[in-house]
Amino acid sequence: MSVWYWLCELIPTEMLRWDFMKNALLAILLMAPLFGLMSTMIVTGRMSFFSDALGHSAFTGIAIGCIFGSAFPLWVAVIFSVVFALLFSYVRSRSNQAADTLIGVFSSAAVALGIFIATLNGGSFTKYNKYLIGDILSITPMEIGLLAVVFLGVAVFWVLYANRLTLTSVHPQLASSRGIPVKLAQAIFTTAIAVVVTLTISSVGLLILNSLLVLPAASARNVSRNLKQYHLFSVLFALIAGIGGLICSYYLEVSAGAAISLALALIFAVSFCLRKRRA
Repeated sequence: MSVWYWLCELIPTEMLRWDFMKNALLAILLMAPLFGLMSTMIVTGRMSFFSDALGHSAFTGIAIGCIFGSAFPLWVAVIFSVVFALLFSYVRSRSNQAADTLIGVFSSAAVALGIFIATLNGGSFTKYNKYLIGDILSITPMEIGLLAVVFLGVAVFWVLYANRLTLTSVHPQLASSRGIPVKLAQAIFTTAIAVVVTLTISSVGLLILNSLLVLPAASARNVSRNLKQYHLFSVLFALIAGIGGLICSYYLEVSAGAAISLALALIFAVSFCLRKRRA
């Protein structure tokens, strides 16, 4: 972190005088490409609300961790979310129900269980508000380190298996006929989403987390002409919105997560207009 702090000192801006802003900027530089990459597969696989369901499961895991007095409820949330994601993949592979229907079932059950546990024995719900709204300015160096490890793992996995994952999402039967382990690929992908969502829920907030996993790729689809552009634009849009939203949050004193989400919505609107003009 000392090297990063030194680099930030070279940038002549008031915002980076504070250590918490330096931490937040580094977190954005890690989260934005992470969201951008995950977004492409979520949108392609028509699982836009799956990340929302995982956010609910992460909240439930945090509530369970707090109830049992865990010093690190985030770890309990990660484990619970991974189990939740694997259970969803298992049920999805053995059910004739549409994916959105199953997501609705799991999401409603997760949020109900989370609220039930959080309010058990008259417990107060207010201590969980930070997970609903999020606060990236309070992110710690340890959490940034975890994000860096996850980002590295996802990036390596993407380089090696991006094409296979795309084919699995678009045409599972064709992918299976070509020897691609579809169920394993889906399980790994849903697990990766679970980990990313859980690690970022306290920074971004449950209420707008889903938009950060949908809008980058949705915007990229408006202007990209091939798969390579699709991934690059998604990451680029996430970075632009992340940095722009953080700057906006500092000078306007608003929620960083909300500012980033609104920036992505603006990018989507602009990209949509460009798509209409191209047509």
